[in-house]
Amino acid sequence: MTELREPDVLVVTGMSGAGKSTALKAFEDLGHEAVDNLPLSLLPTLLAAPTERPLALGLDTRTRAFDAAAIVEAVAAERAAGRAIRILFLDCAGHELVRRFSETRRRHPLANDRPAGDGVARERELLSDLRRHADAVIDTTDYSSNDLRRAIATRFAGGRDGALTLTLMSFGYARGVPRDADLVFDMRFLKNPHWVPALRLLTGTDPAVAAYVMADPAYAPAFEAISALLLQLLPGYGREDRAYVTVAFGCTGGRHRSVAVTEAAALRLAAAGWPATVVHRDRGEDPVVEEGANEVA
Repeated sequence: MTELREPDVLVVTGMSGAGKSTALKAFEDLGHEAVDNLPLSLLPTLLAAPTERPLALGLDTRTRAFDAAAIVEAVAAERAAGRAIRILFLDCAGHELVRRFSETRRRHPLANDRPAGDGVARERELLSDLRRHADAVIDTTDYSSNDLRRAIATRFAGGRDGALTLTLMSFGYARGVPRDADLVFDMRFLKNPHWVPALRLLTGTDPAVAAYVMADPAYAPAFEAISALLLQLLPGYGREDRAYVTVAFGCTGGRHRSVAVTEAAALRLAAAGWPATVVHRDRGEDPVVEEGANEVA
């Protein structure tokens, strides 16, 4: 199997309206040379040209002579020749794409004389092969432009040559499961520090909260089992040439239990040779208040 370095070519593709232009600008900020909507007939020439910077290549259904299968074949051929090339797919829920096109008063490129929803459905079908072969998928349904830029910086800045880029994320189920998580663990079986007045306004990065979470009799056996599972799975992802893996830990509000477990998991995995980027998606949010119930976190 050819050992792949950090990509010197990154194909950025996905659904129209999912944020490709924002992504390419973010890659430019990271030092990439960005090229958008190059005709496929010129792709071999571009890939053969010497480059001093990594290349972020934007390709989507607006590209002249677009052919998803041809792009997948071209990427496979480059990899077989030893080229470090990856595919990033930007996805988004259909209802949100329709809302974005309506809000900006733009026409969907595949639905000039039809509702935007028809174009979204057609495009999803055309892109299915590329999504299936993508090395990384970022779902931007709940992202602002700044959120997408941060996600790209987290995943693609400063990775190690040939190494799996691992992200550990805490989140709150009340605000939705991260759409681009590869593995999700539910920490809501642990005692909730929210119900301890002295801990309520703290978060899982505070030692008192972490100690409370770890003192739960259910914590140690569950944490050891999860750690062992991750240490078993991660090498397999690497052998299969997966470049990016996101592991998410959730609790109700994303401020206490999930944060504490994510921090502990990062330490355990780093000690075993798997350093990770840690993201606490909802730690800074206010405690969740459910209608007709007391607040929970």
